[in-house]
Amino acid sequence: MSALSDIASGAEFPAFQPGSVWLVGAGPGDPGLLTLHALHALKSADVVVYDALVSPQILAWANPAAEQIYAGKRGGKPSPKQGDISLRLIALARDGKRVLRLKGGDPFVFGRGGEEALALVAAGIRFRIVPGITAGIGGLAYAGIPVTHRDITHSVTFLTGHDQSGATPSQIDWPAIARACPVLVLYMAIKHIGEIAGHLLGNGRSADEPVAVVVNATLPEMQVLETTLGRVADDIVAHDIQPPAIICIGQNASLRLALEWQSGNGPRKLNPLAE
Repeated sequence: MSALSDIASGAEFPAFQPGSVWLVGAGPGDPGLLTLHALHALKSADVVVYDALVSPQILAWANPAAEQIYAGKRGGKPSPKQGDISLRLIALARDGKRVLRLKGGDPFVFGRGGEEALALVAAGIRFRIVPGITAGIGGLAYAGIPVTHRDITHSVTFLTGHDQSGATPSQIDWPAIARACPVLVLYMAIKHIGEIAGHLLGNGRSADEPVAVVVNATLPEMQVLETTLGRVADDIVAHDIQPPAIICIGQNASLRLALEWQSGNGPRKLNPLAE
């Protein structure tokens, strides 16, 4: 870690100015997927305001003198309100702090980073965006699933499983999605996967279409449920799958049969959660 610390403290990295906020993606979980800009921010920040999916291993790399403030939002559990989080970032910056807002994945991919950035703009606070690897790409890659493949699919659509009310998003055009989007990657969709699958099946998707549910993506405890669109809701209940999980619907999910690299060259586990 000392070599990375030396790199992150180099003069080629942008200065983290007092009174500013950096909105930083911590990646999907594996600390090795953190970017060097993110590591530099961790080493420089006076305050780290972090989300639920940021691992203790990543937080351990923070400036030892930095205050760490938990601001995680988990579905169905008591969570700080988004408006209160934005106000706290503004207040900390106005106190002259170097404020690191650390988010799992990428701050602009279902991470509310856009909302927080707009609040900072309205308050006149300087900010910087540091992208991170999102679970819908990095998490699937760790499961051996490419989101695109030129022989199978040339497009991918990212969807959230719930809106601000906690219900299935009402503004999604399910008939259009079912027809036009060969690969769907769903975030935060465990609770409503039965309803989502029903929308897709009712608009022409096959019940036999491959589905992969990646739990704790990129972490040592990662597991993958391989199922189909017609069975996914029942299988999730049968295996008691809990968030965090990313769901991939599409023919590319079947490539895991050949591309599962995590288990090395040993016998392939078709369904680790079924054991």
